[in-house]
Amino acid sequence: MTFAATILTLYPEMFPGPLGHSLAGRAMAEGKWACDTVQIRDFATDRHRTVDDTPAGGGAGMVLKCDVLARALDSVAAAGRPILAMTPRGKPITQARIRELASGPGAIILCGRFEGFDERLFEARPEIEQVSLADVVLSGGEMAALTILDACIRLLPGVMGAPSSGTEESFETGLLEYPHYTRPQEWEGRTIPEVLRSGDHAKIAAWRKLQSENDTRSRRPDLWERYEGARVQPASGARRKTKEPDQ
Repeated sequence: MTFAATILTLYPEMFPGPLGHSLAGRAMAEGKWACDTVQIRDFATDRHRTVDDTPAGGGAGMVLKCDVLARALDSVAAAGRPILAMTPRGKPITQARIRELASGPGAIILCGRFEGFDERLFEARPEIEQVSLADVVLSGGEMAALTILDACIRLLPGVMGAPSSGTEESFETGLLEYPHYTRPQEWEGRTIPEVLRSGDHAKIAAWRKLQSENDTRSRRPDLWERYEGARVQPASGARRKTKEPDQ
């Protein structure tokens, strides 16, 4: 099954962009995923092809028009694909959601611009999933869409060389990934930790788990709090350990 991405944007020339290279580019050439774009401006009805207007109630910037966006969106056959709207007001994307998307038929991604979308679009099309990439504001949703697609494509079967590459990494177990080392054994007076040179796989696994926990606790206390909360849950009047779900 080919992962099919359709991007609704004012800048279709940005796609596939960097996704036409490296792992994603090779996967596209092999037919593992496909990308097509829809120019939102083509669905404007006035002679100036207007896609935005001033915000109701006043304020800076411009707002993408709901009628134009709806016509553009309605022109795309969903074919079971979820519709994502890139907006800083959306729910932050997670690795768990990325895995869900990667296991499906693809995604339709609506890229915001200016001050964002007329809210009535989401009221009229409740199936749209409002998504943010991080707690930052970009000039448009295209870069966020590229990032989400890259995260999905690398998980498609056969894209990465080693199957474990997609599971032994940050967020997959609720923790940040452990630190990595490679040759040379010594560099600027710093050596690879002895345990990683021991050949004792049990000790290596334990060391990596401890490093993941320590780094998550110090660098991402928000992740650590969720990880701890998921590990320890009350059951039958007692507290028991549970397997940590994906982030």
